[in-house]
Amino acid sequence: MSTYFESYLTVGAFAALGVVLVLVMLGVASVLRPNKPNPGKQLTYECGVDPVGAGWSQTYVRYYVYGLLFLIFDVEAVFIFPWAINVERLGVFGLVEMLVFIAILVLGLVYAIRKKVLRWE
Repeated sequence: MSTYFESYLTVGAFAALGVVLVLVMLGVASVLRPNKPNPGKQLTYECGVDPVGAGWSQTYVRYYVYGLLFLIFDVEAVFIFPWAINVERLGVFGLVEMLVFIAILVLGLVYAIRKKVLRWE
């Protein structure tokens, strides 16, 4: 067998070992965990709002808007960190590009503030 295929064999062996370990740990956890069913544990609970009635209850879209805004600005950090590491190598061009990127994000934040999306009612 060539070294090329031996590398794949090693990766496959480690992947199989990982799957086996996960299954073993899930099996051990299911045997050791306490099992005390309770009707209160079966109630739906979403975003800190208690359910209304026995059926489906509508949640506020604002929770999801906050989540999406957090995700957008979290992804922004993913782009800013590599830029900060290579800022000297990129020079003025990199600085201008990052300023444009941040300006677009600030415009989006200003738009959300003006539309009163971030106001908690």
